[in-house]
Amino acid sequence: MATTIPFVRDIDFEYGSCAQLSPSIRRVIAKNPSAFTFTGTGTYIIGRDRVAVIDPGPRDPRHVDAILAATEGEKITTVLITHTHNDHSPATELLLKHCDARTYGFGPHGAGKNTEDEVVVEEGGDMTFQPDEFVRHGDHVSDGDWEVECVYTPGHTSNHICYRLASEGVLFTGDHVMGWSTSVISPPDGDMTSYMRSLNLLLEHPDQTYWPTHGPAITKPRNHVEAFVAHRLDREAQIILQLKERRHHIADMVPIMYKDVDQRLHPAAARSVYAAALHMLEKDQIRCDGEPSLNAAFYLR
Repeated sequence: MATTIPFVRDIDFEYGSCAQLSPSIRRVIAKNPSAFTFTGTGTYIIGRDRVAVIDPGPRDPRHVDAILAATEGEKITTVLITHTHNDHSPATELLLKHCDARTYGFGPHGAGKNTEDEVVVEEGGDMTFQPDEFVRHGDHVSDGDWEVECVYTPGHTSNHICYRLASEGVLFTGDHVMGWSTSVISPPDGDMTSYMRSLNLLLEHPDQTYWPTHGPAITKPRNHVEAFVAHRLDREAQIILQLKERRHHIADMVPIMYKDVDQRLHPAAARSVYAAALHMLEKDQIRCDGEPSLNAAFYLR
């Protein structure tokens, strides 16, 4: 029988700490803070005795040691991957050297898109991860005292999955809905149309709390998601304004649209503007002469 970790308390290990978030949810945060990861990747552990690990994190042996310390005396039977960015799935390989777990995910990087284009993303794609079990929207995964429902939420990546722990009214949102920032949508694997559709999908279910991989708990999910939708629509309005002011290239729009953002983040911002522009092309709000690209010229209809 595993030793019970005290509720609502941080337990420090040699590397990192384990925070008990609820009777069946723990979190260990990797020490990989950055402009894209906030304070670091939050790896969640759910259940007791026979547990699941959600997003083992970056390929960092010290973080894997912290996960193992947090689950000492228990058996890790399941690894759930929200998506395959380099701060989420690469530690799976290291973790599996210490446990006999089955891995679950939508598929390898780019699995949700039929494209031969090179997949370019802001944190880099983990091209090595292959799940043992491919899950789809509405599938359930369970073991012992826990069960999660898979919620397919493409947009940030084409293979992004959220996991719903209905017994606690909780949704683990990965990078689809973060607690500190909106997600970067980076084509070709990232897709703004899919992202907006996935946000609206979450509005159909009354989850009480979101636990994102980056940032604090989201305790008013509906308000949070609605604000994200409004934010994206505001970006579209900004693009329209830029076009009216005869700035037809994304490189000219970004310094104005993101004037209060660190210039080191402008390349990622440009990819988000490009994703928004592609979405607006689909809605026939704007036009592009020739093949759309990050360097193409866009015009009002």
